[in-house]
Amino acid sequence: MSKVTDNRSGMSENSIQVNIEAGIAELRLNRPKVFNSFNREMALRFQDELKSCEENPEVRVIVVTGNGKAFCAGQDLQEVTSPELNPGFKKILEEHYNPIVSMIRNIEKPVVAAVNGVAAGAGANIALACDIVLAADNASFIQAFSKIGLIPDSGGTFFLPRLIGFQKASALMMLGDKVTAEVAERLGMVYKVFSSESFEAEVSSLAMNLANMPTKALGMTKRLLNESMNNNLSNQLDMESRLQIEAAQSEDYAEGVAAFIEKRKPVFKGK
Repeated sequence: MSKVTDNRSGMSENSIQVNIEAGIAELRLNRPKVFNSFNREMALRFQDELKSCEENPEVRVIVVTGNGKAFCAGQDLQEVTSPELNPGFKKILEEHYNPIVSMIRNIEKPVVAAVNGVAAGAGANIALACDIVLAADNASFIQAFSKIGLIPDSGGTFFLPRLIGFQKASALMMLGDKVTAEVAERLGMVYKVFSSESFEAEVSSLAMNLANMPTKALGMTKRLLNESMNNNLSNQLDMESRLQIEAAQSEDYAEGVAAFIEKRKPVFKGK
């Protein structure tokens, strides 16, 4: 998944590289000289590409990764310290990071974070908001906010305690410790860690597997997981019933049952 097939025009820089192939949309953060840190242009462009992937019926899984040595170092501090460029924290949060995290959670397609290097600050928390997090063995995660007198944002205070527990999350956020990929996997921050040499191939294999699965059912599963954050058991059971009835009316369910009876591999179409 290295060939770039969709680069939007009219932007000041090619901050997001997009490749769509075989149902997989790969979004590459592309500011490697500043470790793929977000400026306003890149944040708005990223939202634009996520929206495009959501609306494209050919896209059945989204993979987010970075070019160069980093996944994403969070906010570009040169932008926020520049009198000419600084959009201010209100805009940065309400127009950049909060919409990105909300879009990742609300797109009813799997979103995979392929963390190829350091993921710091908002970059770490955007990764943790994804449905599946994969990491190269040289990757690391840092809640870097306390190092510069800020608080965790981009959903970090929501997702990290739920992934690893309140005590661990509190310590990592207050101390700003670097977490290696191996430790992140052990804590439950990432699904799997692969060697840096085989990382892209392993990501492609997992993404292809997801792209060939019943996309509609995966989207419903994601919706249920989102609602489980706040529902009580009774409400969650009711929602499971409603969505299971809907899933049972899909083309993919009919194909899955037919394939099981006929003892063959199902060919899902995401419908």
